[in-house]
Amino acid sequence: QVQLVESGGGLVQPGGSLRLSCAASGIIFNIYTLGWYRQAPGKQRELVATITSGSSTYYANSAKGRFTISRDNAENTVYLQMNSLKLEDTAVYSCKAVYTRYTYWGQGTQVTVSS
Repeated sequence: QVQLVESGGGLVQPGGSLRLSCAASGIIFNIYTLGWYRQAPGKQRELVATITSGSSTYYANSAKGRFTISRDNAENTVYLQMNSLKLEDTAVYSCKAVYTRYTYWGQGTQVTVSS
């Protein structure tokens, strides 16, 4: 049974930081491309960042310079370090694991940026 479990969300003030984690089980973690996505209320889900099996990274323009995606294959975990958070970063953040035709999603964790 494949599981992706996110954690680390919460309430933070503008300018603050959070570190999200996504722990995977039931997959050969190190061969998967991993991604963080977010969905704000009333908006479509959007890509935030991805990291390949070779640790190449990609960031959406909204995340560049503020967010860092990383992976720990020994711990089967992907991280999203978010700094300089803005009100518009408020969303449910979900992780995704992809390998060929296999795609798995976590349930999401809420990030709320508010003063």
